[in-house]
This record gives sequence, C-alpha cells and structure tokens, in this order.
Amino acid sequence: MLNNLKKIKQKKLRVGRGIGSGKGKTCGRGVKGQKSRSGVAIKSFEGGQMPLYRRLPKRGFNIITRKKIGALNLAEIQSFIQSKKIKSTDKIDLALLKKLNIIKKKYKKLKVLGKGEIKEKLNLEVNYLSNSAKSKLEKSGSNIKIINK
Repeated sequence: MLNNLKKIKQKKLRVGRGIGSGKGKTCGRGVKGQKSRSGVAIKSFEGGQMPLYRRLPKRGFNIITRKKIGALNLAEIQSFIQSKKIKSTDKIDLALLKKLNIIKKKYKKLKVLGKGEIKEKLNLEVNYLSNSAKSKLEKSGSNIKIINK
C-alpha cells in the first residue's frame, strides 16, 4: 500500500537563480514599478473602478435580524414607582415608558423580567413576560395584558 503512493509535494520554484531557470534576474516580476518591489501588494485594486468592498453596504457588528425588544425588571418598575416617576394606577406600556425616557425610542417591543420584588398592584401591557415575572405579578394581584404586535 505505501509503495503505491507517489510523491505529492512539488519542488519549490527558486526564483532569481540565473537566466537558465526561466525565473532569473527580475524573478518574473517585470521591470520597475510598484509591483516589482518587495513587500507591496495592490490588494482589491480594480483599475480605478470602485472596489467591491466599498460598493457593498457597511454592516459591521450590527446583527441584522436582531429584534428590538426593550427589557425592564420588576425592581426597576418598583424603583420608578417609589421615586414617583410612574404612578401605580397608570397603564404601564411601551408608549408611556418611551415618553418618560425610561426605555429608548429604538425599541419596538417590551419584555418584563422577574428580577426584584413588586409591592403595588400594576396595570401592565407588554409583548413578552418572563415566567418569574408572571408569578410575582399574579401574586401581587396585577392586571397583565400580553399583546402580540
């Protein structure tokens, strides 16, 4: 089996080793100019045409498919109620939170998370609700409406 294997590795072409090698003197780089020098490569140069990497839109580290969901913990809601920024009788929804600059305007949906405790009875209108937040809100006797937009 081992005897049948042929030599796979080709010999490396040694440039600049005399005229008889076919790659002597200028080593296949032509004469003068930027491309004949060492350490120079004209990557992505398309002869004056706008290069492909500049024609395509910038995407960076922004995830295109990311859903714009604003998250809010119960502890934060409780602190806003104690500081009288929100009244416990108000209907707490995305529009109110955006108006009071609690949640950034870029968010399209709202999720309430269960970190912290809630003491007041609330009137919530949210898109998503974590299980821990749901159990805590039900314990406090809050009114929860889940909307699917």
